[in-house]
Amino acid sequence: MTKRVGYRDWRWLALWWHIFFLLWSTIDGQTRYTIFEELKQGSVVGNLAKDLGLGLSEILDRKLRVASEAGKQYFRVDAGKGELVVNERIDRETLCGQSASCVLPLQVIIDEPLQLFRVEVEIQDMNDNGPVFAKFENVLNLAESTAVGRRFTLKGAADPDVGTNALKSYKLNPNEHFSLNVKTNKDGIKIPELVLQKLLDREKQPAHKLILTALDGGNPVRSGTTEITINVLDINDNPPQFQKALYEIPVKEDTKKGTVILTVKAVDLDEGENGEVSYSFAEDTSETVLKIFYINPETGDIFVNDILDFEQCSKYDFDIRASDKGTPAMDGQCTVQVQIQDVNDNSPEIILTSLSSPVKENSPIGSVVALINVKDIDSGNNGKTSISLPTDCPFKLKQSFSDHYALVTDSKLDREVNPQYIIKIIASDAGSPSLIAVKEIIVDISDINDHPPMFSQPDYTVYVKENYPPGKILCSVSATDPDLGDNAKISYSILDSKVQDVSVSSYVYMNSDNGSIYSMHLFDYEKLKVFQIQVQARDHGSPSLSINATVHVFILDQNDNAPAVIYPSAALGSLSHQKMPRSAKAGHLVTKVTAVDADSGHNAWISYKLAEATDASLFSVNIYTGEVRTKRAVSEQDDSSQRLLIEIKDDGEPVQSTTVTVAILIEDGLHEPILDLRQKAPEPSKKNGRTTLYLILSLASVSVLSVLTFVILTVRCVKNSSGSCCMRRADYDGYMNPNRNLQIQLNSDGPIKYVEVLGGDMLSQSQSFRSCLSPMSEFSDFTFVKPSSTTDFKEMINVLDASLPDSAWTFESQQVRRNKKV
Repeated sequence: MTKRVGYRDWRWLALWWHIFFLLWSTIDGQTRYTIFEELKQGSVVGNLAKDLGLGLSEILDRKLRVASEAGKQYFRVDAGKGELVVNERIDRETLCGQSASCVLPLQVIIDEPLQLFRVEVEIQDMNDNGPVFAKFENVLNLAESTAVGRRFTLKGAADPDVGTNALKSYKLNPNEHFSLNVKTNKDGIKIPELVLQKLLDREKQPAHKLILTALDGGNPVRSGTTEITINVLDINDNPPQFQKALYEIPVKEDTKKGTVILTVKAVDLDEGENGEVSYSFAEDTSETVLKIFYINPETGDIFVNDILDFEQCSKYDFDIRASDKGTPAMDGQCTVQVQIQDVNDNSPEIILTSLSSPVKENSPIGSVVALINVKDIDSGNNGKTSISLPTDCPFKLKQSFSDHYALVTDSKLDREVNPQYIIKIIASDAGSPSLIAVKEIIVDISDINDHPPMFSQPDYTVYVKENYPPGKILCSVSATDPDLGDNAKISYSILDSKVQDVSVSSYVYMNSDNGSIYSMHLFDYEKLKVFQIQVQARDHGSPSLSINATVHVFILDQNDNAPAVIYPSAALGSLSHQKMPRSAKAGHLVTKVTAVDADSGHNAWISYKLAEATDASLFSVNIYTGEVRTKRAVSEQDDSSQRLLIEIKDDGEPVQSTTVTVAILIEDGLHEPILDLRQKAPEPSKKNGRTTLYLILSLASVSVLSVLTFVILTVRCVKNSSGSCCMRRADYDGYMNPNRNLQIQLNSDGPIKYVEVLGGDMLSQSQSFRSCLSPMSEFSDFTFVKPSSTTDFKEMINVLDASLPDSAWTFESQQVRRNKKV
């Protein structure tokens, strides 16, 4: 007794097989799972995270995702458990049809860093489909004279399942006239045949009802039935007979509509109408065949009636019936198999599976940008594909699996050079002629902070007049950054440095947004002539980048100081009393007025003038030296009391001046208190010999240092200028300036007009050096009064050399004061 498998038994058996096939295996580095079709949504396929060697935290952190090449997303990843689960209903017959193997390839993509895994899920067939006949009822007309043993081919059933679940056998209900014979063709298809076992007698039984059952090999077994009605006809002895029972014909898929592909021929041995044959498709012919093919009922020519497509269907099987015109009509059948041959009529298809855009410009070479799949539904060489990129593209294609490629970086990227790439991917097949497909991928390059800001110039030079109002803008610096966003946003600042031992931030203020520099207080040229500001431009990137520049600020002198009288000393009052003998001759040196001007350049050039005098014919004042001399010999008629008002003016604009009054008392028999250096000096006494020696040694030291200074300036002049040089004396005894600085006055066209090195203060009586260089000089008049140290002088020369380019050592010729008397 055969025990039938019940529904519950079938469920337990299916569950056991499901657990068995959930075991995974890794073949050639690929992970494969095997499952049954029709699993419920959420069913576990396998522990993907464990099989790939990943922790549960990496699923979210590294953005694990599954890309399917199928049209639907049949699977997803449970992020909490790391399991690959079913996302949609899977019907094996829909996906793979009658194919013996049904494998769904998946790409598992993990970002940060990007990794690729290939996973295959094999879909096992379940016996979810039973055999189905094309028609529920079939009619067969047989003459009562049909010979015993005659076979009649029946239309078989179709079962979309495969393997053991496919169609396995047929059975016919028991009857005395017919039996069933099942044959298998070369394609493995089982074809049922009805065999006449006993002569028919229309008069006894005009019709016979038979039930044909098709069975599959599943567990439990599924079946389908069709009813066969056999009408017994009156005698028409010979049915039409085809020359072949099976016609096989190859047809190219590009065969044009209306082309005759085959002519079938049937012969009927009867005469007259019983022998006239007409052709038609069998009754169970599918609508698809009727749409694509057409048969001429008179000639048996089969035409192409529609477009053939190898990719939709590579083979057509249908039956042709030949019927005579006898009464009753008899017919015969043959089978036609049309094999569609592929031609290269489909271009390759480029499928973008994944794209990582934008890509950081500092991505290392070999970084995966996109995943690409290439398909060609043609067969043979027509379906073999190759893929390429333009030669000037900084990317390349790396094949990962069959027809699967990774687009990776092949060279360094630079967003500032090219912020976006339009990559043209070209795929071609091996057909003849070859067909190509082109797909453009846009890859944006994201910015990183790889460029520091750049100032418009490395150094800035600013000229500011002294007494410049505080709060006004001195200058503006600007920098640019080729980066993007915050990486290109720039802030400006002043680096901390010292100016005369005071922070530079107390002198100037800088707007951090636009780079404008403002003064904080009044500048005094006599206290500060030049200083530097170190400015910095810094972007807002992470990490931020910066660059520095130097702003040289030169304070320009203004004539804001009147000449100051050094001698006669201010401590003596505004009235100076001098004595002279009445025996004085013309040219006698009465006294010398000395004044200095705290300004510089033309503003400090001083001239002396006799403004008022008791007797203007008796005295004169040297315009350059301030020496007061007699213009003629003193006579007995001249008043013994003389009063002179001397005006001292500078060369600035507007002119600043001051006056000094000198009272001269002319006495008889008075020795001259002031010796004219042009007269011969008296013989030194023994008492003053040692003092004279000290004076000689001091004068020699000063002379050597003066010559050395003159040589240095001359070498500078000869080296950088074609004009001659002259040195002009400047008596700045008691000049009040707390700092040693360099004064440089420029012409409007650039060359230096006036150079002055100032140092010391009035109380220390440190002196200064003033030089005027002119090819028109007739005398070299140089005054050197002991500086604080030789190091100070060298420092001044170094400042002068560092502050000006070589091309600036061109001096404007000036008038030379011709006076050699001191």
